[in-house]
Amino acid sequence: MSGFPTGVVVVTTFDLEGGPRGMTCSSLSSVALDPPTLLVCMREGSPTLRAVEQRGSFAVNLLHDGGRPVAERFASGVPDRFERVPWRTGPAAAGPHLPDHARTVADCKVTAIKPVGDHSVVFGEVLEVTAYRDAAAPLMYGLRQYAVWPTAAVG
Repeated sequence: MSGFPTGVVVVTTFDLEGGPRGMTCSSLSSVALDPPTLLVCMREGSPTLRAVEQRGSFAVNLLHDGGRPVAERFASGVPDRFERVPWRTGPAAAGPHLPDHARTVADCKVTAIKPVGDHSVVFGEVLEVTAYRDAAAPLMYGLRQYAVWPTAAVG
């Protein structure tokens, strides 16, 4: 599956104590338009998955072309991934937003979680989308390397 190029997101939420949780994810898909629904696949045993299950909500931060350091940080074993990464929240935020590194953020309410092998597929109804740098090219991952979506001059 490593040969399949895809966008890179950081899935975020809050644990029951209100602390931020997050992980890099490249398994994301749009599922339905009405209601708007997406899915993310998360490793069983992940503290972020546990917090999503408990909280019932999550945010999907679609990273832009400058987001590779954040993608690598949230894919690592660093205990406090949010240290040195600017983030914000608001009344409608389902999880921390990473405004310096995200093109857009989708705040989601969990509608179903389905265990599949060593992962769980988490379905979320999109409640709100916030654009931060939606003109920036998205960060991609495939063939075990990061890349930037190619852009062409409009003319």
